[in-house]
Amino acid sequence: MLTLIKGGRVIDPTASRDAVGDVWIEDGRVVAPSDRTPDNTIDAAGCVVMAGGVEVHSHIAGGNVVLSRLLLPDLYASESAPEGHPFAHAGGSAAWIGANYARMGYTTAVEPAMPPSNALATQLELADIPLLDRGALAVMGNDDQLLELLRQREGANAVRDLVALTVATSRGLGVKCINAGGASAFKDGALKLSLDDEIPVYGLSTRKIMGALLDAVEEIGVPHPLHVHCNNLGIPGADDSFVATLEAAEGRRIHFAHAQFYAYGLSEPGNPAGGFRSAAERIAQAMEKHPNATYDVGQVAFGQTVTISLDILRQFGGRKGANPKKWILNAGDAEGGGVVPFLYKPRGPVSSLQWAIGLEMMLLSNDPERTILTTDHPNGGPFTEYPRIIHWLMDKEARDREIASLHKVIGERSGLGSIEREYTLSEIAQLTRSGPAKLLGLTDRGHLREGARADVAVYRDDRDRTAMFARAKLVLKDGEAIVEDGEVVNWRSGRTLELSVESDKAMEKRTDAYLEDRFGTGLDSFAVPDEAFAGHDVFEDVACRA
Repeated sequence: MLTLIKGGRVIDPTASRDAVGDVWIEDGRVVAPSDRTPDNTIDAAGCVVMAGGVEVHSHIAGGNVVLSRLLLPDLYASESAPEGHPFAHAGGSAAWIGANYARMGYTTAVEPAMPPSNALATQLELADIPLLDRGALAVMGNDDQLLELLRQREGANAVRDLVALTVATSRGLGVKCINAGGASAFKDGALKLSLDDEIPVYGLSTRKIMGALLDAVEEIGVPHPLHVHCNNLGIPGADDSFVATLEAAEGRRIHFAHAQFYAYGLSEPGNPAGGFRSAAERIAQAMEKHPNATYDVGQVAFGQTVTISLDILRQFGGRKGANPKKWILNAGDAEGGGVVPFLYKPRGPVSSLQWAIGLEMMLLSNDPERTILTTDHPNGGPFTEYPRIIHWLMDKEARDREIASLHKVIGERSGLGSIEREYTLSEIAQLTRSGPAKLLGLTDRGHLREGARADVAVYRDDRDRTAMFARAKLVLKDGEAIVEDGEVVNWRSGRTLELSVESDKAMEKRTDAYLEDRFGTGLDSFAVPDEAFAGHDVFEDVACRA
């Protein structure tokens, strides 16, 4: 069927396009303008037309996500879903995730923390999310097999083969490391870890582990850079860890997760007890010097949420601030991790400053395509806050009104109030579409050029950007309407994106023996077979870099 989206303001920064025009769609793809009469014409006059949004970092599946639902069952409102959909009315269910992303015009979302030992369960949960394409990043950096290879100095080829096997077996879209070596150090009594601290038992450091993973990701040709959660998240002086890690990449591609939580400079030099102040300007300057790096923001949103992380060092330290006073920690075989409820208080000085720092980072960035909008859902707040965040970025007056309602520390310890910049719609598209798609290596989305997947969001052009981006007028997924006037009209299934990577047979045999010895069960028990999924037609390959 030939579809014409007619007369909308088409925003596609990858084609330097920002003008009233048309978008033609056929067989689920954007096509060149046609002389034929369209089968379906969509009147987009007075509307903004963008590619579907792409989410690069949102915790939407996995063991800790399930635990968070059990710990705080009332955190997110339930809502209608297709009959028989798993846990359709549970707070934060798969249906809730798919519907709320789709309403905002998002069509792809990635879970950034999939422990390989939990890959099958995570992939089954992802497959339950309707409306969206999705994917997951395999987590490495604390697993004994990798650390043992490094301790025994077996070389870059062995590490490369283990990383490739892990991605293939878990059917991941990329690789993430979370406070590399931290979970292992925690089990030996460490409560803090920095880039060059020695990790007991293995005699390694975060620098050594991360460097080996950076090299392996490049050698394999993983499109998405190594996705890095640094040491010392969320503490005064964390900016030092960010900058040191950035420099340690030594020009290799690297992506920083939820960077707002590292933009905390010491308020009093040399005195962590003195609290923190914004280091957004320092982070921005460091990023300018290192074009090999990207980051997602992890913007804070006020209200009740729950923090979910495989960084057990951080979650153990954060348990004392749990609100309400209940939490779960798990010191598992590799990553461990925890679930800790948290309340961001609008008048609280710490929460107010965190909120300001995230916005400051985005407003100081000279390259929105390397600066991805996230809330690190649900850690900084729910992804449903994106429309309000976009409004603040685009409207200085609205931003100033919000600042005036918050704690005065924003003016004392951040530069947000003095920033005049307002984002354009094209920059918002870079922040939420073209940037994330490029980062993930998804060349068929994030733009509206010929050949793109027909994932399209049509918004009423409203000066109230919160209202505009909260409820899209129309959302197409693969050319089919899934949302009309902010409501789901077609509960269809998407695909799970997996990296097409070959594993080494010798490493398969070696890993199978390792797992048999450690767990009493081999590699097959950790695999993600097609047969586990109804219909078996769930996955879609993404090619490695040449």
